[in-house]
Amino acid sequence: MIRITNLSHSLGGNEVLSCMNLNIPDSTVMGLVGVNGAGKSTLLRLMSGVYIADSGSIDYDGASPESASTRENIFFLSDDPYYTHTDTPKSVIAFYRTLYPDFDVELCSRLLGSFGLDERKPLRTMSKGMRRTAYIAIALSAGTKYLLLDEAFDGLDPLARRYIKEELIRTVEERGSVVVISSHALGELEDFCDSFAIIDGKTVSSSGAISERVERYCKFMLAFANDVPETLLDGLPTVSVERNGKFVKALFVGASEEIEPRLRALSPAVLEEQTVDFEEVFVSEVKDGRRR
Repeated sequence: MIRITNLSHSLGGNEVLSCMNLNIPDSTVMGLVGVNGAGKSTLLRLMSGVYIADSGSIDYDGASPESASTRENIFFLSDDPYYTHTDTPKSVIAFYRTLYPDFDVELCSRLLGSFGLDERKPLRTMSKGMRRTAYIAIALSAGTKYLLLDEAFDGLDPLARRYIKEELIRTVEERGSVVVISSHALGELEDFCDSFAIIDGKTVSSSGAISERVERYCKFMLAFANDVPETLLDGLPTVSVERNGKFVKALFVGASEEIEPRLRALSPAVLEEQTVDFEEVFVSEVKDGRRR
């Protein structure tokens, strides 16, 4: 379990994170989300021990990430991993084998082969997506309990994304691992993350199970015989509305079985419930937090 308590940190004299608290249980894939500059990368660097927090604490099963034994159980993949002009996947693997005693070379070779990557090919000659795939294969092979992945899917093709998701899920199920993954592609996270944490206002503004949070909302499309007045949905727990002449799409807080009868009372010509996605929930909760 990862426990973050009253964490605060500044960079260049500017406070980036303030009084942050978050618990991440074992056997979890957590999506870390937030707008650009919210502090996702900073948090992952603090969690990995690359940065030392100004105040507060982070512990892994009660141990600090600053200790050598804990570091051996954490793999942090930054959004832009460093490599030299001559580095190949093979040379990078050799380096990480010195850091992680449980590194699985056979697994790494299998993963690289499944992506069609040559271990001897210089990383500088690969595309961004190919380099990213190579580093994710290395991360999955490190044998650590904790994987911290910053923008892991950036630049990957759909087939690679699907395969990596399957491998991450397998890792969690077999090892009881914790995967914390940041991404701007919220649809990607919704596919396989079981929990989320939103960073907004320099702290964790919201967290929990993705499925439970999405179920707090419902969405309907309505059509009317005449143009829709601005005040039509007044009095309803409306989160967002899109109007287009006689058509309305609206997101509500509440169960659909409670909202639907109230919408039918408006006598729409058409009333259709639609699927709510996590991106809509994220936008709603960030906007709501900033209105407070």
